Order: sequence, then C-alpha cells, then structure tokens
Amino acid sequence: MREIFDNYFAFATTVFMGLFAIVNPISSIPVFLELTSNMDKPQRRNIATKSVLIAFCIIAVFSVAGKLIFHVFGITLAALRVTGGILVFVIGYEMVRGKDEEKNNPKLGDQPVKADHGISAAITPLAMPLLAGPGTITTAMSYSAAKDVYHLAIVMGVYALICYITYLLFLAGNKIVNVIGTNVMMVITKMMGLILAVIGVQMLALGVMELFKL
Repeated sequence: MREIFDNYFAFATTVFMGLFAIVNPISSIPVFLELTSNMDKPQRRNIATKSVLIAFCIIAVFSVAGKLIFHVFGITLAALRVTGGILVFVIGYEMVRGKDEEKNNPKLGDQPVKADHGISAAITPLAMPLLAGPGTITTAMSYSAAKDVYHLAIVMGVYALICYITYLLFLAGNKIVNVIGTNVMMVITKMMGLILAVIGVQMLALGVMELFKL
C-alpha cells in the first residue's frame, strides 16, 4: 500500500511540475491585468472564474478522450510524446530566450476590453492559449493516455489545483506586481522556461525509446 501511494504521489508531483511550468500562471498576470484594467472588482473576478473554468473543460475533454482520439486517428502514445516533447522544448526555449515576450504580452491597453465583452477575453487569450494552449493539451494527454483511471483522476485533480492557483493569482495580480516587480517576474518566467525545456527533452527521449523499442 505504501509503495502504491508513493507511486501515485511521485506521479502527481511530476504532473504538477510539468503542467505548472507550461501553464506558468505568473506570466499571465500582466495580460489579465491589462485586459481587465477598465473593470471593477466583481467583473474581474467573473472573468477570472470563467477563464479557469473554460481552460479546465478544454483539458478535461482532451485528457478523457485522449485514447479515443488516438484510436480514431491512428495515433500512438510514442508519436505523441515525440511531438509533444519537441513542442514543449520549443516553448521552453523561447521562454528562456524571451523573444516571445511581446507576442505573449500584446499591447492590449491601446484597445481596452469592455466589461460587457469580457467573456471573449476569458476565452481568448486567457483560457486559450495562455492556460490551455497546445503545449498544455499535449502534456495532459501524454500524462493521462497510457494510464489507468486513477492516474487520469490525478491529472485532472492536479490541473484543477493549478486552475485554482491561477484564479487566486489573477485576483491578487496588482499586489503581486507591486511586491515582486516586473524584473522578478521575468526571472521566474525564464526559470519556468528552463524546466519546460528539460521536460520536453525527457518526453522526446521516452517517445524515441518507445518508437524504436530501445
């Protein structure tokens, strides 16, 4: 029983580190603040709630239906791991280099989002691609596709926890930026990028070993 618990705990830790690094909710705080700059506190809370719920639903669909998608399209888990590893590595590499900073943080302040149109901001860019982008979907599917229902439940529970953490970070966004500053946030983003790059290499290596039966 202890060994089973340790295996599940180790798996949950791995999933949390992988998904948290690729979601990187801290780096999404400036985007959320700028999108909701003209909204009052209840409206910001509403957008934060909708964005994390939509993101969770997206990941849930792909995690639960992963095996079905593999069967319909004839995809193997090894191929997914190779592709996902490359994708995750590229995302992490770009985060470390910082060349996608302007792309991930567009000048939304020039055209502020109106409160009555906030649902569109909750869907994109907050839910997709910031919280449930291609890298997150691929990683969640890779973790859940080859496991039993308990491992699938762990993946869903871990991502739900990350969504809740993201929700709290969004609501406390102004305080966080004032306390740690933009430079520290940049350092955190680069550290997350390094972790992502390592995870990508590991996924790629596992996929290659499975493809060629090494």
